[in-house]
Amino acid sequence: MRNIRRILRITLFVLFGLLLHYALPQKDVARITGTDTIRQDFSSFNRWFFAQADSGNVEAENRDVLFITVVRQQTYLFGLIRGGDDVMVYRNEDTGWIWPPYFKFDTRDLQGEAQDLVSTAEAPKWVTITHYGWRNRFFTIFPNAIAVKQIDGPDYRPFPWFNLFFFVFLIIGGLFIRAMWMQFRERTLDPIADRAGDKLDHVNADIAERRGRIRHWLDSWKSK
Repeated sequence: MRNIRRILRITLFVLFGLLLHYALPQKDVARITGTDTIRQDFSSFNRWFFAQADSGNVEAENRDVLFITVVRQQTYLFGLIRGGDDVMVYRNEDTGWIWPPYFKFDTRDLQGEAQDLVSTAEAPKWVTITHYGWRNRFFTIFPNAIAVKQIDGPDYRPFPWFNLFFFVFLIIGGLFIRAMWMQFRERTLDPIADRAGDKLDHVNADIAERRGRIRHWLDSWKSK
């Protein structure tokens, strides 16, 4: 039973970590190489990794999706660790009022900003692209671009301040909820459990006493 609980806790912890890694914002230092609009057909699986249609449009089985192609510097651990350069493709969709709560309604404006910042390797324009989500080539999944900001050069290192404060508040909130739960358990649940245990002990004692009387009565008949 303990092993099952441990496995369940580990599974929930991993799922919660994956959810945070998908939904929390990340920043990439990149050079935009192009923008595009592609008619996208959604499967039953990858539909979960695309946002809704742009605000004011009707959701359909397929629709045009805006994309931004860049050459970026690979980063790990929310941008704190850097790797080599690679090609990345971002989708550019409104999140609207649904999950995750970025309340993005300016997809077309962002696409225009990205088109204005397209550059070549000979005359690069470096930008930071704020995004969330994952890139998976097998399932045709793309991260969603949230904002584009021009920077001075590729040596810029964005620091994930939002993620830092989020985890600090998450830890503080978790400790606060745990303290409230312990206090509620001590003041409310434990006394109820103690009273229930006392009643159960009394019932068991009464049953044992009656069994003893019946057994004594039967033994008296056997002796006759």
